[in-house]
Amino acid sequence: MTADPAFRADVLAGFRMRPRAIPARWFYDHQGSLLFEKITALPEYYPTRVETALLAAAAPDIAEAVGPGRAVVEFGSGSSVKTPHILGAVRPAAYVPIDISGEFLRESAAALASGFPRLSILPVEADFMLPIEPPPAIAALPKLGFFPGSTIGNMVPRTAVNLLRAMAETLGEGAMLLIGIDRVKDVGTLIAAYDDAAGVTARFNLNLLHRINRELDADIPVDGFVHRARWNDDEARIEMHLEAVRDLSFTIAGETFGMAAGETIHTENSHKYGPREARLLLRAGGWSPIREWTDADDQFALILAESRPPGTAP
Repeated sequence: MTADPAFRADVLAGFRMRPRAIPARWFYDHQGSLLFEKITALPEYYPTRVETALLAAAAPDIAEAVGPGRAVVEFGSGSSVKTPHILGAVRPAAYVPIDISGEFLRESAAALASGFPRLSILPVEADFMLPIEPPPAIAALPKLGFFPGSTIGNMVPRTAVNLLRAMAETLGEGAMLLIGIDRVKDVGTLIAAYDDAAGVTARFNLNLLHRINRELDADIPVDGFVHRARWNDDEARIEMHLEAVRDLSFTIAGETFGMAAGETIHTENSHKYGPREARLLLRAGGWSPIREWTDADDQFALILAESRPPGTAP
């Protein structure tokens, strides 16, 4: 198959740099997307379970705040498993799922259409990290961005702010955004969520190497790596790494690389935010929080925000 030029560039750049790192968005080929859906059903992985319950409980309040007739635009829609809670409550004019994994996107959109047969569903295969031109059919509609799963936590703060600004540009004037943000909590709970007993997260992480081998004519010995999840307290984030268990040499797209035992490839971050930090992040990205919902244990938050033009500092 023909490799995505951006994937090739990011992988080669990531293996050349020190420390090595590859952007997390490249996890999500079709197999990676399927594995992530399995992760969300694991007993250790609290974010999906808590956020889904929050969406169900808060749906009437969200609908009242948002109003009917908006186009719901979901960034990184995946399986759209949480989406019915929103679509059933806000009476949207259209639904636009955006995802980088085209095959998985089309499968999910078709499954959702069976539950909402009268709703216009307009899937867009794209990298939501960049401003996206909405489908012409929704150009004139007010929009509600939907960004669940605390995916915002996968980005370092400066990238997260840039993404929020890109979302505001994509959604346009008068837009609203409903975003899920994971809270800081005890380290044991966090580590377990990203290093489950069944090893599904490990398979998800290692699948990135399988994808590199398949799409970039590489010969990485996947059995030479293990999955690691670490808590970085200074950065308030879980980090996922692939650690070499022995000295390795391999080629990617004709270029030779070596790694010593113990060296890692940094593959994902998952930043956690307190209430004030979350609101500050949104404001820096051009969004003004107007409502917030959290569970009884304050593990996870849903925040509804409005797009606001930049103001002048006093």
